[in-house]
Order: sequence, then C-alpha cells, then structure tokens
Amino acid sequence: MSQQTAQAPAPVRLITAFGSPFAHRVEVALTLKGVPYELLVEDLANKNSDLLLAHNPVHQSVPVLLHGDRAVCESLPIVEYVDDAFHDDDEGSAPRLLPADPYDRATARFWADFIANKCLKPLWPVMWTDGEEQARLARATKESLGVLDAQLEGKRFFGGDALGFVDLAACTLAHWLGVLEEVAGVRLMKDGEYPALRRWPKEYASDEVVRRSLPDRDELVAYFTKNKERYRSSMAKVAAVQ
Repeated sequence: MSQQTAQAPAPVRLITAFGSPFAHRVEVALTLKGVPYELLVEDLANKNSDLLLAHNPVHQSVPVLLHGDRAVCESLPIVEYVDDAFHDDDEGSAPRLLPADPYDRATARFWADFIANKCLKPLWPVMWTDGEEQARLARATKESLGVLDAQLEGKRFFGGDALGFVDLAACTLAHWLGVLEEVAGVRLMKDGEYPALRRWPKEYASDEVVRRSLPDRDELVAYFTKNKERYRSSMAKVAAVQ
C-alpha cells in the first residue's frame, strides 16, 4: 500500500502598501500565529494593480489576504480569519487574538468597532481639513479618545496582559497618530491628556512581534509629507459634494 503524502499548506500572501496601519494589523496577526507569508507591495499613489482590483474590486484597497485560492478583504475581518484559520499550529501553541469566551469576544468586537468609527473614521479628515468642520470633528474625536483612555486605564493592553484584537484595531493611535500630527500640524493628544493612551503606544511598540512590521517613523513622516497636498485636495473634493 502506498503511503499518502501530506498535503502542503496553502501559500499565504498579503497585498499591502507602505505606511498602511491596516496592513500592519494583518502582519502582526500572521507573525503572532507563526504563519509564513509573502508580501505583495502596492504603490497606491499610482493606479492599483490588476491583482488588487481582481481580489478587492469593491473597495480596491489594501490589505488583502490571499490564502491559496481564497481572498479575504479588510483588515479586521482578515485578522479574525487568521485567528480562526491558523488556531492550531504544529505545536498547538498559537495564541488566540480574540478571547475564547463569547462575552469577551463580543466585547472585543465592540471596542474594535468603536475605535474604527468613533476614533479613526474622523481622524483622517481632522488632519486634512480646516475651519469649523475640522474643529467639530476634532472635538468628537477627542471625546472618543477620552472614552478609550478610560477603558484602557490600569491595563497593559486592551485585553489585559497580552497583545490582542483590540490593540491591533487601535494600532494607528500607537505609531501613526504622532506622525500625522507632525505632518499636518494638528495636535489631538496634548501633554497631560489621555495618560493611559499615551502610555500604551510604548507597550505596543516594545512588543517584539509588533516591532518587526512597524515602518520606520522617519520614512513615514517623509511619505505623508510627500502626499499631504494630495490628501488635502481629496478631502476638499469630498467636502464640496456634501
């Protein structure tokens, strides 16, 4: 009787772009789970490639995870997919990014959604608009940051002592916010404000796995500086049609 050959694991590739905090989330998730992957880097300043358009025709944005012949889009759904698809590694020791308890999982998803819609969604226009609209969005964002700060108080990470799903959801606030504030000349987190949120980025960036996929800060500053007029122009067009 012939011996069956073990099936090779499906290859994992990540369509990404320099400076994307959303792709960073997925890189951290894959590394935490011990999943080998290949990076396919897009230049989003130019026309998106046929590969990206074919696998994410709805949003036409990174990241996109290619797992064999499957494509998974949008960073937080990808992180959840990675958490479930690669739960059992060869040693059975891959950490869970979302809690096992149903209530705790629901709570983590709630805070990830809060971060996405109440903190990050208004953050981009705060940086690249001005006048009354900018002031209104800045007030709303700072109020949400206050809520998030209270949620983090007394904890190393959002889920406790270990890096998890909500920390990945909030990664923009850890490494990218200061860069955007510097480039745009806008301060959302001033000295003395949000003590827990000001401490947490140091914990996040000191994690060995996180450090592997954090882009260089100076390179981020140069990248956003190079593109800031394009961002301002894009936000002005959005405001004009509203």
